[in-house]
Amino acid sequence: MEQKQRATALAPPASPSPNRQHSVSRLQNLQRPRKWFRVGNVVHALQATRESIHATDLVPRFCLTLASLNRVGYFICDTILFVKSIGITSGINKETWQVWAARYYCSSLLLSLVRDLYEISLQMEQVAHDRAKREKSPTQDPFGYSVADEETEWLQSFLLLLFRSLKKHPPLLLDTVKNFCDILNPLDQLGIYKSNAGIIGLGGLVSSLAGIITLAYPQMKLKIH
Repeated sequence: MEQKQRATALAPPASPSPNRQHSVSRLQNLQRPRKWFRVGNVVHALQATRESIHATDLVPRFCLTLASLNRVGYFICDTILFVKSIGITSGINKETWQVWAARYYCSSLLLSLVRDLYEISLQMEQVAHDRAKREKSPTQDPFGYSVADEETEWLQSFLLLLFRSLKKHPPLLLDTVKNFCDILNPLDQLGIYKSNAGIIGLGGLVSSLAGIITLAYPQMKLKIH
């Protein structure tokens, strides 16, 4: 009996079953497209950089070109972190590359938001110009007028003008909302503006919905001009 137990203990471990080997092989094959997705992201960002260089307006050209270059840096860092996660190499400092990825991503989104604010200002200027054409002889009430009334009226006019501008240009509204929601995560990672997980998760959900809308309706994507 003892000899039988010793023989069992010394026996080599059983080789994995063919079904298990097939499952492992399938999981390993699923990892390959993810590498190509990352390469595709870098290529897409480089193409976006080339397109933004040809923008006619100086501000969008400057902001979008730098934003695309920062996005390239982010995807390179993301690819390095992916290589670290699958164990190809162990000589990568994960924390350092995560910080660099967050910096590149945050810079890209900040530049995109600057472009959005610039586009909003242009739209507001156009709406105000159209409104001034329609109202050739504006009337003012000379009684009961004060500085407080002037400030309140200015704020109301500004908010109304902003609302009409974004309503007139839905792709601009969608792009602004998406960039604002996306930037919450890198700001939290860099410690610039801390947010709880719920707010970041909600921002990610809204950003994903905005991305789905632009994919389903290409006319909702903000154009470069």
